[in-house]
Amino acid sequence: MIQRLRLALIFLIAWMPCSVLLPESFAQSSCPVQSGARQDHRAIPENRGATALFEELQKLHTRASMLMVTAHPDDEDGGTLAYTSRFLGARVTLLTLNRGEGGANVMSSDLWDALGLVRTEELLQADRYYCVSQYFTIATDYGFSKTLDEALQKWGHDRIFYDVVRVVRLTRPLVITSVFVGGPSDGHGNHAAAGLFAQEVFNAAGDPTVFPDQIKEGLQPWNPLKEYARVPFSLEKETISPKGLYDYATHHWQPAGVQNYISGKFEPGAVSATVEVPTGTYSSASGLNYLQISREGLGFQKSQNEGAAIPAAGPDSSPYHRFGSRIPAKDEENSFFDGIDISLAGIGDLAQGEDHAFLTKGLGTINGLIEEAIHTYSISDPDKIADTLAKGFEATNELVDAVKSSGLSARAKYDVLHELKVKQDQFNDALVLALGLSVASNITPANPPTGMFARFFGDPPTFPMAIPGQSFPVKVHVTEMGPLPIKIDGIELKTPGTTGWGLQVRGNSSGQLEGGRTFDEVFDVHIADNAGYTRPYFELPSIEQPYYDLRDPQYREMPLAPYPLEAWVTASYHDVQIHLGEVVQTIQREVGPGIVFHPMPVGPAISVSMLQGAGIVPLDQTSFPVSVKVHSNVKGTAQGTLHLEIPDGWRSEPATFNFALAQDGEEQVVSFRVFPSHLAEQPYQLTAVATYGNHDYKEGYVETGYPGLRSYFLYRAADYKTTGTNIKVAPNLQLAYIVGSGDDVPQSLENLGVNVHFLNREDLAGSDLGKYSVIVVGIRAYAVRADLRTYNGRLLDYVKKGGVVIVQYQTPEFDHNFGPYPYTMTSDPEEVTDEKSVVTLLNPSSPVFSWPNKITQADFDGWIEERGSKFMQSWDPQYQPLLETHDPGQEPQKGGMLFARYGAGAYVYTAYAFYRELPLGVPGAYRLFSNLISLPSNSAMQRQAGGH
Repeated sequence: MIQRLRLALIFLIAWMPCSVLLPESFAQSSCPVQSGARQDHRAIPENRGATALFEELQKLHTRASMLMVTAHPDDEDGGTLAYTSRFLGARVTLLTLNRGEGGANVMSSDLWDALGLVRTEELLQADRYYCVSQYFTIATDYGFSKTLDEALQKWGHDRIFYDVVRVVRLTRPLVITSVFVGGPSDGHGNHAAAGLFAQEVFNAAGDPTVFPDQIKEGLQPWNPLKEYARVPFSLEKETISPKGLYDYATHHWQPAGVQNYISGKFEPGAVSATVEVPTGTYSSASGLNYLQISREGLGFQKSQNEGAAIPAAGPDSSPYHRFGSRIPAKDEENSFFDGIDISLAGIGDLAQGEDHAFLTKGLGTINGLIEEAIHTYSISDPDKIADTLAKGFEATNELVDAVKSSGLSARAKYDVLHELKVKQDQFNDALVLALGLSVASNITPANPPTGMFARFFGDPPTFPMAIPGQSFPVKVHVTEMGPLPIKIDGIELKTPGTTGWGLQVRGNSSGQLEGGRTFDEVFDVHIADNAGYTRPYFELPSIEQPYYDLRDPQYREMPLAPYPLEAWVTASYHDVQIHLGEVVQTIQREVGPGIVFHPMPVGPAISVSMLQGAGIVPLDQTSFPVSVKVHSNVKGTAQGTLHLEIPDGWRSEPATFNFALAQDGEEQVVSFRVFPSHLAEQPYQLTAVATYGNHDYKEGYVETGYPGLRSYFLYRAADYKTTGTNIKVAPNLQLAYIVGSGDDVPQSLENLGVNVHFLNREDLAGSDLGKYSVIVVGIRAYAVRADLRTYNGRLLDYVKKGGVVIVQYQTPEFDHNFGPYPYTMTSDPEEVTDEKSVVTLLNPSSPVFSWPNKITQADFDGWIEERGSKFMQSWDPQYQPLLETHDPGQEPQKGGMLFARYGAGAYVYTAYAFYRELPLGVPGAYRLFSNLISLPSNSAMQRQAGGH
């Protein structure tokens, strides 16, 4: 998430930007695919063709491996990842502690766990450029955290460290790195936890008494040889301040230096750079340097950074400080791997002290064939090295068998076979690339179009979501673009993690494939009637829990569970078997992008969901609306009924609704009016139930994401949680809303009976704003709405003539005196993250607190995640601060709600997190926001205006 430190770092840091236990982790590119088959229908340019083959040869020639530990998506030092993986050929893993659930979102209204899925998909797209395997822990981003102690207290040290240790034992890296050092210079408690864990795991992963259940599971201890962390910019020799270290989280000065958690010593003063990673190194194969390649990937993380910022070509580097080493190491090094034998012969070190002459000999043979392939490789004739690669692959397979039957100890066998399995995968991928072999697996119509124009128009669109019990054909298209013949041993469809599907091949799935030809096979698929849905394997029982529960523990630490249907091809070249696979794709035609492929998901026949998940009901309200969305994935018509399960004594109109959806993808919003009985100040729950085909559906999904990003599916029970609330709002309000980066405040206001009018560019430019009682500016609007910045003067004129403007939390783009009087936010604005921090009413008699609801400290009970963000630092005396709150150790913050009279009207800036609290149904937040939007009708305001 872009919080305090990131806002500072984004301009000051050059954007830092395994599957050993998972079978068949083969891909049609040089970069690893974690869940088996390739998910993207087409690899990025850097991962296919001549570029990919060149890099794969570098990978074959080394046993170098590295793990980087970060806190959130977008924390990673992408330049270092790309350089280490692509240039040095290392096997690189990225472990991200959480999925960024607590961050902001400039691209859509997805927040919380929905945002976590968005940022997971964004990071997976970025990983293609970094060329890494991706893992996560079960931690969630619960919001901005100011201290390491807070992060560890919320997460529980061992709960999250368990996953860190497990990933190290899974991937067995020679070197561990982190972007963070585990101290105040990290500027975020989550960041500091990542730095701490990266150092602690250096010793813990090799200790069999640490999480011994992992050893019982079949993993073995592992001791990395070195540990590094990126030098904090504030502790570089050239930038360190005489005052010490400035903590961007707490805004306090600390003693300069870093804690070394491996040695147990504090290292005072500036932090030396043991290694300068040359991220500006030019890649002639791609025409970019490695920092530029990584920034292409970082650009996919748009929810936080709005898109790519590719630096100009030229030298660049990332400085890293070494915190621990198990081998003799110099103070200044050229590489993370200095002093480590990263040649293939170095694999023999894993059997040190045992008789492994056969291993040394076998590794020498393999290395010789790899070097022959490297020296023979021609960009214009890649198949020229296919024979050599096949020999190397065969030699690796033979050495694997020899190790298994050897007298090596069980531990040595485990470690050596891990490395040889990596080489098997890399030989497989290199041979696939050298032969020009590819596979595409798409849902296809029962009667595909034919004729001369069929190829011109491309693949016809398919259904976007499969459902249990559905039948359809899948076409697997295998192509070999090189000149050499290969044998297709077999093509099969697989259903990872599920059973009961019918998979029937129409023809003969084996045969000969001549160079430059294609081989097609069609399968008839029948999805099991009880097939599970494509959803996260993890879930949050409540937003306030700072870690996930695992619905399906077998996928622990993976980004997502595998998609339900994969196509796999097994081929032979010179008697060596090679494998390649792709997740079966759906096909959609979208205006602009054209034909778009997405992995096929499975979902319910009927998805039913509440348009709002939570809200409030005023105690004096005799009825209130509830809107339910019914979405059909049925391939044809779907008729059923919809009703609400409501508390005893309540009723709804209609009691039951008969829906009729004519086609796949059609949906309908059904409005119920609910009549409560004996409302009290307590919580209530309503559940929507759709009945179709003798089955009741009580949950639905939302597609998270935005155009250009692969979506994923977040399921929620079709529940509406509401609370009886003693609340009033001024009648007949005409409220206009200027949408920013997306929030659900407008929908929440419907709970107050307020209809919202949305203002577009034309409205801001020239319509009569005076017809509105109040105008509310959405979150981050000044960052994303150029028209608002252009026509801001019209808002001030509207206020001057008697209107009321309420500006919700804005980012530093707002720090240009857009209000009626001067103010200062700063580029590093304050925030109050403790949702239980005491809030003081500075002027209890203010109109904002007096009518129509009497606001007290009790109205700040039950807030979730935070009090607010982007507090003002200073302001003109015309602004009246209304509230004060602060975190422990923080200076009192009075800039979270500023009220000013301007002409006949009023202007309010509020940093308090209404955009989080209202959609979650927090009563006190509703009562306070109701007072704000009721200001135009507040008699105390009018009396003040008369005396102004």
